[in-house]
Amino acid sequence: MAMIDAITGRVVLIVGGTRGLGLSAARRLVAVGARVVVTGKEAEEVMAAQALLGETARGVMADATCAGSAEAAVALAVTAFGRVDALYHVAGGSGRRVGDGALHELTDEGWDFTLELNLKSVMMSNRAVVRQFSAKGGGGVILNMGSVLGWSPSPEHFASHAYAAAKAGIVGFSKSLAAYYAKENIRVNVIAPGLVASPMSARAMGDEGIQAFVKKKQPLEGGRVGEVADLDEAVLFLLSDASRFVTGQVLAVDGGWTVSEGRA
Repeated sequence: MAMIDAITGRVVLIVGGTRGLGLSAARRLVAVGARVVVTGKEAEEVMAAQALLGETARGVMADATCAGSAEAAVALAVTAFGRVDALYHVAGGSGRRVGDGALHELTDEGWDFTLELNLKSVMMSNRAVVRQFSAKGGGGVILNMGSVLGWSPSPEHFASHAYAAAKAGIVGFSKSLAAYYAKENIRVNVIAPGLVASPMSARAMGDEGIQAFVKKKQPLEGGRVGEVADLDEAVLFLLSDASRFVTGQVLAVDGGWTVSEGRA
């Protein structure tokens, strides 16, 4: 109950909140009394999320990689709810289709696309909310989406070197922000999932070899792929005042990925 009380009434902006991990978190936040603004790239998904989340939420079409989109989302939150208390940046994804992969196969386009989608977008959303936090005073919270692949690679099944670089960059970026803005009571943390069933993981979900690997690599609860809801309580904790003395940290919610070999 204390953690729920610590988020009730807060205004949370979720960049990439209309599907998968972001939408699951949005539903949980609304259920405990937070007010939420979610962004997404597809009009249909934005409208569906708005209808699902109800009157204490707003949805807006926005491409996280486009200049000005984060500022527009912050402005909507301020107009609708008076302020922004927290940011959860979820938007990102695979660059395999445009050339991400192992280094000897990695294309310039794949590198640029993947870093823009996964790292530059984080910089832009974080910058927009930090400016808002500083303008209003009183601090704020940022939670960025990492990945266990940022420091715990899987060379056989997940050799996406630009993606790994981007997710590792998010950790360094977030820790640097946490150090610099702590004096303003702005907290910055990272949540890093293992393999979770989501729109991004369609390739892995359809690969029998990867499924067998994950059963050993993520051995909790008998060995399984994560579900989007598996992250919700950790997100709630890191966005709320229950974690008011926590900053610059990386929390892996990974079913044991980072402490397992993945072998029988």
